Amino acid sequence: MLRDKSFSNRMSNLVINILVAIFLCVILMPILFMFTASFMKSSEIFSMPYRWIPKEFYVKNYFNAVTDYGRNLTFVRTIVNSLIVASATTVLSVIVSAFAGYGLSKFKFRGQQVVFLMIMGRMMIPFEAIMIPMYIIAVRLHLQNTYTGLVLPFVLNTFGIFQMRQYLLSFPDEVLDAGRIDGLGEFGIFSKLVFKNSTPAIATAAILCFRGQWDNLLWPLLLSQKEMMKTIPAYLVKFTEEKYADEGAMMAVAVMASIPIIILFLTLSKYFLGGSAMYSSSKE
Repeated sequence: MLRDKSFSNRMSNLVINILVAIFLCVILMPILFMFTASFMKSSEIFSMPYRWIPKEFYVKNYFNAVTDYGRNLTFVRTIVNSLIVASATTVLSVIVSAFAGYGLSKFKFRGQQVVFLMIMGRMMIPFEAIMIPMYIIAVRLHLQNTYTGLVLPFVLNTFGIFQMRQYLLSFPDEVLDAGRIDGLGEFGIFSKLVFKNSTPAIATAAILCFRGQWDNLLWPLLLSQKEMMKTIPAYLVKFTEEKYADEGAMMAVAVMASIPIIILFLTLSKYFLGGSAMYSSSKE
């Protein structure tokens, strides 16, 4: 009986491992295709059956992508713009979200639930519904073609506030009381105790915010008319429209645009996975 049960468990584990391997292959296949195609000529990309290993590594695709076929270095500028916008938005958004989440989870005040429900309600409104009013405000404040205009509308991240609140609901109140007994003010408690011990939630919010701003197309496309203020998604659209026949160069642009996100995720993945259980740890 025990032997049959052990055999059944091994078979179940084998089936699960096979299914996981299949799902992993399905998920990674587009990424592998993008990477291998970036080293191929356009004619080779569409050859059937598809060769996963290029006949020869056509590195000129990357030169064409970076230099816009030897005409300028707009791609480098767009990468810098995206890094500045995404990084600044992430840092400011994480700080604001942490402050707001701390206040909503550890302080009692009149209208607390109303404020939280308003924040949750904002999450239900799609960005497209408020994009035009935001654009009009940005124009009146002369924020077109500026980093401030690209960053400021996304500093208040409602989902980030929700994340931090849910995580900090489980933060021990005894630690906060001990800090107050030791003479720490509320800002000292937040910066030295709460913020430093909320790494999983902060890393999760940072990854999601950075990825969202790195992939943001609509707002930079609407607000930035000057070529030197374009971000990488806008460059991808422009490059696709102008170089629609050069699929190899398109894949090279896509590969280079994916590298910062991959590096960020690999760097913070252990914290990101640790923060994925924050919802189950909340008190409410």
